[in-house]
Amino acid sequence: MPDHAQSSDPAVQTQLDRLAALSPGRDILGLERIAELCERLGNPQERLPRTFHVAGTNGKGSTCAYLRAILEAQGRRVHSYTSPHLVRFNERIRLAGSLIDDALLAMILAEVLDKAEDLQASFFEVTTAAAFLAFARTPADDCIIEVGLGGRLDATNIIPAPAVCAIASLGIDHEAFLLAPEEEAPSEPATRIAWEKAGIVKPGAALATLAYPRPLARIIAARAKAAGVTPFVENDAWSIEAVGDGFRWKSIDHILPGLLRPGMAGAHQMRNAGLAIAMLHLAPGDRPDAEAIARGVANAFWPARLQRLGTGPLTAQLPSATELWLDGAHNADAGIQLARHFETEPRRIHLVTGMLANKHPEAILAPLTPSLASVTVVPVPGHDHHDRAAFGPGARQAPNVAAALASLTVDPAREIVLIAGSLYLAGAVLELNGEFPE
Repeated sequence: MPDHAQSSDPAVQTQLDRLAALSPGRDILGLERIAELCERLGNPQERLPRTFHVAGTNGKGSTCAYLRAILEAQGRRVHSYTSPHLVRFNERIRLAGSLIDDALLAMILAEVLDKAEDLQASFFEVTTAAAFLAFARTPADDCIIEVGLGGRLDATNIIPAPAVCAIASLGIDHEAFLLAPEEEAPSEPATRIAWEKAGIVKPGAALATLAYPRPLARIIAARAKAAGVTPFVENDAWSIEAVGDGFRWKSIDHILPGLLRPGMAGAHQMRNAGLAIAMLHLAPGDRPDAEAIARGVANAFWPARLQRLGTGPLTAQLPSATELWLDGAHNADAGIQLARHFETEPRRIHLVTGMLANKHPEAILAPLTPSLASVTVVPVPGHDHHDRAAFGPGARQAPNVAAALASLTVDPAREIVLIAGSLYLAGAVLELNGEFPE
């Protein structure tokens, strides 16, 4: 399903309309089209600064956010390419520390779309080529690239020589694409996912990973060995030690002084931050000092990942002092992380959820069920989505998020409200509450 994109800038909207009309206009995997498109553009992917490439089912965006925050705390200029956007398309492309401006975005998209006219390139392929072109033309010290879908055949994997690759948390998602039968691929689903993600590993690039169950670790190690790379693995070459609301980081040859305290909520964010630090530990060139790492870990922010919403039109629908949380969780691994975060929370959860039709409601419902006070189902604007029946007999339906919140009877001392189930829904929520990602 393509990402819907709207802009208040007419020149940008003209190009976004062209982007939305592309054939086939859906997620497709393969490197042939992106390779041809980049060739027509002068191969901008070959002119990037020191590059970090991050794959994973969950946590890769947060890992990229920690990378960028640490590098910027060190005083470096950083490009980043992430997906999807939540409110504005510009969020995908950050140039030397700032979101790409409308004038440059319109120009770059027009140039890439003109070159792509006969290629049947996808939305993501054109977007990726546009990011590479913008990066190649704007001076910076570092470049952070988040994989869009899978890894092996993802458009971002056209980059020839990343300095460091990383694989974040692994789980089952995008089954129609990543589990399609293929002769040389593993047949077991979790192992296949690991095989696809490890496809970003290239000769000469360092590799940092989290710790995984043995079958997944073996397949990643085999893919790395084939590229001549030795993985830098959590709990083997590096580790974190949780201490209250912070953690200590150490590797086989280095111990960071002091306690690191992530600004983002959730114990899983300590591992994401640890993975980012591991990547920087492996990178050629100057390593960030301990002060830059501590400031970056504390200041990193990635919207709609256990984000507590501030004052706005949506929070105004609830009684004063009610905590309203937002998360883009939409698969089983993310649902488990949500449940772990709230399991020590004595208050019950009113869940407001909307999920795409190709996702599984139980992925979110099952882990949270012991803590739920109610479930209210809302549409995901602009996308095919599940209705109330998919969430069980106790679920209620509301026409939109504002109506769902207004319908709740909440005791702030004993209950909180959580909106989760889709990043597309999360983007709509941020826009409605006036909290635009910057």
